[in-house]
Amino acid sequence: MKRFLTPFFLFIFSFAFSQKQYVTWTFSQKKISADEFELIFKAKIEPTWHLYSQIASEGDDGPLPTLFEFETSKDYKLVGKTIEPKPIEHAEPVFDGAIMRYFENTAVFTQKIKALNNKPFTVKGFIDGMACNETQCQKFSPPADFAFKIEAVEVTVAPENTISAVNEGIKTDSSVSVSSTAESKTPTIEDVAPKTELKPAPEKKEDRTYLGLFFGGFLGGLLALLTPCVFPMIPMTVSFFTKQSKTKAAGIRNALIYSISIIVIYVALGLGVTLIFGADALNNLATNVWFNLAFFLLLVVFAASFLGAFEIVLPSSFVNKMDAKSEKGGLIGIFFMAFTLGLVSFSCTGPIIGNLLVIAASTGALAGPFFGMFGFSLALALPFGLFAAFPGWLNSLPKSGGWLNSVKVVLGFLELALALKFLSNADLVVQAEIITREIFIVIWIVIFALMGMYLMGWFKLAHDSDIKHVSVTRLLIAILSFSFTVYLIPGLWGAPLKLISGFPPPDFYSESPEGFGGRTQEIAASGGAHTDLPEHAHRGPNGIPAFDDYYFALAYAKKVNKPLMIDFTGWACVNCRKMEGQVWSDSDVKRKLSEEFVLVSLYVDDKKKLAEELQTEVVWSGSSRKLRSVGDRWSYLQNTKYLSSTQPQYWIIDSDENRYSDSTSYDPDITKYIQWLDKGLEKYKNKRGAN
Repeated sequence: MKRFLTPFFLFIFSFAFSQKQYVTWTFSQKKISADEFELIFKAKIEPTWHLYSQIASEGDDGPLPTLFEFETSKDYKLVGKTIEPKPIEHAEPVFDGAIMRYFENTAVFTQKIKALNNKPFTVKGFIDGMACNETQCQKFSPPADFAFKIEAVEVTVAPENTISAVNEGIKTDSSVSVSSTAESKTPTIEDVAPKTELKPAPEKKEDRTYLGLFFGGFLGGLLALLTPCVFPMIPMTVSFFTKQSKTKAAGIRNALIYSISIIVIYVALGLGVTLIFGADALNNLATNVWFNLAFFLLLVVFAASFLGAFEIVLPSSFVNKMDAKSEKGGLIGIFFMAFTLGLVSFSCTGPIIGNLLVIAASTGALAGPFFGMFGFSLALALPFGLFAAFPGWLNSLPKSGGWLNSVKVVLGFLELALALKFLSNADLVVQAEIITREIFIVIWIVIFALMGMYLMGWFKLAHDSDIKHVSVTRLLIAILSFSFTVYLIPGLWGAPLKLISGFPPPDFYSESPEGFGGRTQEIAASGGAHTDLPEHAHRGPNGIPAFDDYYFALAYAKKVNKPLMIDFTGWACVNCRKMEGQVWSDSDVKRKLSEEFVLVSLYVDDKKKLAEELQTEVVWSGSSRKLRSVGDRWSYLQNTKYLSSTQPQYWIIDSDENRYSDSTSYDPDITKYIQWLDKGLEKYKNKRGAN
């Protein structure tokens, strides 16, 4: 897919997506001499988006450049041009290989001005330009206005109300410079610019998310085909097209139109979810307590429906109207036939669709529902087109029967297991400690044990027919279910359970975080963790000593002369749990984090209330906001000082906050993670040795 769009589509997309701004600006200033000031413009760019340079491309054809427009005034004059950081350069095929210049993640621009008199004045103007990602572009609408109030006194302005002020609980305003040290320090451009190039690779992360949602949707579509509402419709519908069409080619064509109509209908549903919720809402849902509780209840209802408690059906009058429209001829009739299929099969497909949309929304990916529903509809539509083209294959289909209801019941058990994850997320975010790791695992043990018993025919549910014998397929699935149940049991005694890392709460969120039966001593004996914890530290994932306060961790790192590894994480972050379960549990990684680094895990979604003296007013993403929770504090730190909002994200720094690595994010490759740790440690030792 092309990275940039032609001017015509540029205009269309700019209009269509004008409701959200993908570049936000914050402004600060500092006095650099008696009559000269430096104005600082910092752009925070959403992941996967690009902000263009002031010289966006060679020639007139191409994206709009970033433009800084200053109002003329007798009170000051501009000194030189607006300075920007070095942009990324990319040869764009859409514009005949012309070089495009742009920025990612963040960009800091500066403009020097000289005061022409001693009275206070205001520098006003606006910033115009555009931002693009790989599929769309957006012109600033309206342009970003700015206003710098220049006082005729010796003051400096702290960019973005420095983190030190947050640490000390000091309220700041636009005319006071603050620092956590006794000696005041004037912030410089380096204070707001990243000291190393960020390396979260947000585009790749979203690609993985979308690919996962597509294949998850495709699997859901295949399961939907095996339900009693859909499976019998395959031979009936294909036979209708082949018998009613005058030629074989016409039958195949009509069946393909029918299949495409199914895809269009379900993809439209996915797009509707995105439009209703909006991008911002999707991005914030994963850590929202009420969202997780609501979806827990929703999935429990879906599971109950699959287990036979009731059927989820649409109003019969609506279904009948759509069925009547399907009797019309031509393309419209075929489309409404597909629509009717979706309606009459809703009692079986509804829970699967709902489950899929819940997962897609919880990822926070803007196009998640689209990719999920595309995968689902493609799998659902595929047999209708294939069997129309090869009608002889219909003879190989198994006959309908009680096994179709068994598929629904198995899906009901799986929905119950998944529902518990959303309840666990809500519990983790508020730290209620109700769904601890042991409770979570016990419930999963019961669910999968009951599923195995059901498959073996040891009990029946509503709508089940008598089982004269256990088929090979049921036996194999039952064996898998019982095996998984046995696999879960050691997790009650501290086993890492790497196969499901990311689903249960972390090992330290349990009724016995120190472990059962001497687990703590075993961890220590293996070189994994210290038996004596530093002050203010706790035993974190895999028994590794960890801090949960950035400033206590900095102080301890200075005391023991070790590098600090920052872990920006979240209680509801599945990939964070996967890294802890799959990578941090490795003996080499565990030893390094325990013995050679100081670890601090900062939970950006922690809802615990901050101490009153730390509830500071800050400027965040261009607006004033009060930090009220622990998560607010660490999220603000990550956004303003480390210029990112990705979790998990890891940094290696020293006690003076100098950085010794690019950041890294989710990557389950243990070898790469060890290399990253070793590289940062080597740089730290070389720097300290030189000093």
